[in-house]
Formats: sequence, structure tokens, C-alpha cells
Amino acid sequence: MTGTRLAVGLGGLAVLLPAILFGGVPAVVIIVALAGLICIDEYARMAFPGEHQVHFAFLVLAIGAVFASTLWGGITAGAGAAAGAILASMAFVALRPGATLEGAADRAGRLVLGLAWLSLLTVLPLLRSLDHGLMWVFLALTIPWAGDTGAYFAGRTFGKHKMAPRVSPKKTWEGFAGGITLSIVGVLIVRAVEGGTLGIVQSVLLGGLLSASSVVGDLSESVLKRAFGVKDAGRILPGHGGILDRIDSLLFVAPLLYLYASTFSG
Repeated sequence: MTGTRLAVGLGGLAVLLPAILFGGVPAVVIIVALAGLICIDEYARMAFPGEHQVHFAFLVLAIGAVFASTLWGGITAGAGAAAGAILASMAFVALRPGATLEGAADRAGRLVLGLAWLSLLTVLPLLRSLDHGLMWVFLALTIPWAGDTGAYFAGRTFGKHKMAPRVSPKKTWEGFAGGITLSIVGVLIVRAVEGGTLGIVQSVLLGGLLSASSVVGDLSESVLKRAFGVKDAGRILPGHGGILDRIDSLLFVAPLLYLYASTFSG
């Protein structure tokens, strides 16, 4: 299984890296759109088993509106579109014919959660469009990947103290420390390759804080999967599960990194 995971991961990198390097913002838009469609389908199947088609269609329209607004109007327009989509979600739940009223609050919560959560992916093209955009995108990808790798090996080697046994029994505090360490190393490598736009202190802080946020993202999806009664969000990636299983950390890292980059970076 480890060999399969590695082969799939390397295959994904072989496709994604050239596209991100040479395709610019349009390539990132296409990648996000395709990944987003798969993630929406995976979420709809988890959250609305037996009737995922109608919820998939609604979420595609709602998140698509957020995505388009973000691309053409920036983060403020995207936030406005998200607010409108949340209102539309409530109307959808209230006006949908045939649905039982007893489960309305649960359906509304699942719908709004999916909308807000998956809309976070739309930030990636904005990162690519910033000054030094290539660096920001690689940081968004490197931090969770390095953190996951460091946590895996540190946890297997040194792990003794469980971090969140009810949610993710295999996660340990030793793995958490290893993940943060390797994330910081990854940020420093990206910094060195890019030319030193970030300072050393900035690199260490970003690597540490965003690695911690990636763990929160991973744990958040684990909570949802347990609540929905599924092991993996999907099966599209052998040895990895679904696309949502692979980008749950990225969904937390990318918006925080964009907030930092757009606010503090020159």
C-alpha cells in the first residue's frame, strides 16, 4: 500500500508541477475547477447519501458562482458571492418540495458547511496571481505535504502520545512535532530556490503556524468522515482515498497564506 501511495503521489506531481510552473494562473484555475468538481461530488456523497445528485448540482452552481466572482472581482467579491450562496442554500432547503421538515436543520447545516468549506479552494488562483505567485502556490502545497510526510515518519518512529485518539487514533504529538519541523524545512527550501523573498524568521513562523493549521484541516475532515460514517471521502486515488482526503489540509493553509501574502508581503 505504501508503494501504491508513493506511485500515485509521484504521478500527481509529474502532472501538477509542470502545469503550475509553466501554465500560470489559467493552469491553476483549470486544476482547481477540476479538483473542485470531484471534491463537491465526494462531499455530496458523504453528506447526502441516497440523494447526492441534487445536492451536488446545487453545490456546483453555488461554489461555481463563488469561484467566478473571486476570479473576476477578487476576495471581496468572492465573499459577497459566498454570502449570497449561503442565503440561497437556506432557500433551497426551505423551498425544496418533498423534503421532510424534521431533517431541515441538519440538511441546511450540511449544505452550508460544504459550501463554505469547499469554497476555500477558490483562493489558490489568487495566490498564483500575486507578486511572487509561484512561490506562494508552492508554499501552499509544500507546507501540508511536508507536514504530512514528517508527521508520518516521526509518528511511526517516535510516536507514543496520542494527539486526538477519538478523531484520528494514529496521530501523535511526536508526529505533530515532526510535521512542523519538516514543514519549516520545506519553506526554507522554497525560499532558497525562489531567491530569498521571505526572511528566515518569516519562513520559520509561516512553516510552523501553517503546518499546525494543516493538522487542524486534516482533523476537521476526520471529524466529518466519522460523523458521516465513512472511512474515505472517495476512491479515485489508490492508496490515498479521494481528492478531498488529499487536500483537506490545503483548504486551511491556502486562505491563511493568502491573507498573509496579500496583507504583509511587499
